[in-house]
Amino acid sequence: MKATDRQLHLNVFLMGNGHHEAAWRLPGSRPQDVTNASYYVKLLQTAERGKLDSLFLADSYALPPTIRYKVLQSLEPFTLLSALAMLTSRIGLIGTASTTYSHPYHVARQFASLDFISGGRAAWNIVTSTNDATAHNFADEKLPEHGERYKRAAEFLEVVQRLWDSWEDDALVQDKASGIYADPGSIHEIRHEGSYFSVRGALNLPRPPQGQPVRVQAGASETGKEFAAHAAEVVFTAQNSFADGCLFYSDLKSRMKKYGRQQDELKILPGFCPIIGDTEAEARDREAALHDHIQFDYGLLRLSNLFSTDMTGFELDEPVPVDFLAQQSEVNGHRGRYQLYVELARREKLTMRQLIVKTAASRGHYSMVGTPVQIADEMEKWWRGGAADGFNVMPPYLPEGLELFVDKVVPELQNRGIFRSEYTGTTLREHYGLQRPASIYGQTRPLAAKK
Repeated sequence: MKATDRQLHLNVFLMGNGHHEAAWRLPGSRPQDVTNASYYVKLLQTAERGKLDSLFLADSYALPPTIRYKVLQSLEPFTLLSALAMLTSRIGLIGTASTTYSHPYHVARQFASLDFISGGRAAWNIVTSTNDATAHNFADEKLPEHGERYKRAAEFLEVVQRLWDSWEDDALVQDKASGIYADPGSIHEIRHEGSYFSVRGALNLPRPPQGQPVRVQAGASETGKEFAAHAAEVVFTAQNSFADGCLFYSDLKSRMKKYGRQQDELKILPGFCPIIGDTEAEARDREAALHDHIQFDYGLLRLSNLFSTDMTGFELDEPVPVDFLAQQSEVNGHRGRYQLYVELARREKLTMRQLIVKTAASRGHYSMVGTPVQIADEMEKWWRGGAADGFNVMPPYLPEGLELFVDKVVPELQNRGIFRSEYTGTTLREHYGLQRPASIYGQTRPLAAKK
């Protein structure tokens, strides 16, 4: 197969001991490693060896009640990604920060710092937070309403981008002879006064190496998709079939025109959880070993949280009460995921037990069991068929799940000419084929011409 100018993009989403909820219970798993920095160093170096575009760390600001059953605590992402940046050279670093429970100046400064530390490999996963437990840690009685959170997010992002641009690219003069370090005429107070924030600026750092770190988003509600079409450069999404992937891809890309954006300015990466074996039977055995360790009490709590309804009183072998759930008022948290689960249960006529098992590995993202060739075939199908620009790879168990993907699936993709064999750029924008954005202040004039 001939190489093509268009290339598949691969991000690895690291979570705990793996994305399968029972991964930490496997023999040989080390749940204590989730707070060990060297564990993440080895994982990231494996991903960089596979020439993956980026690594993603999710984050939350609350301890969930399901901690009884699952490894859910995590290191603070800015601290961890800064450490990882010093031990890698090419792979992108995507961290999460909430627009609901952060301040724009802090976030702008943190990601600008990460971009400098990493040499231009930083990206911001923009989230709005999705549960009242987080609100309770920030003196709020409850989470703000869904639409209100996105209005705040839009203004938050505007402020952050203006702060990143507040230094023009030539603001640093560093002329020892004249004694001029920086040109104040090329550094701008943003003087933002909005509905949610009042920020004078400027940022106390020069413009980041990428101009602006890459913007990542994962909302799947109508409001979330509009936000992504307007502002995101990479979208992580949950689609559990090729047909659904095609519909989402076409829908989101078609929304970009009204915001004056070209479709190649946004990369859509569905979540993909591959369970890999040298033979299909071996892969099925690995899946069975994971499913054998499922805690169904945890599964019921997980569904209760998603549906905003107490599901613990439902019998496991009864059908999922989809009509009852569909009649509930819209949830204020993961709206897109809520609808995905309801439609999945209705379409496949699942029992509660079956829904828990079916979503144990990937939480509604696409999951596949097979050989490296079968896995690569499916990825290529989505990529060529208009369902994806690449994938947000979610190893079901770590570290072996990532090692199998890098050592067995990535070479299959490389042999087909659809994934890089070597990095050709040094920044995350270069990996994703994204342009370095021009500053809102444009090109500066020579210092002598400024008055």
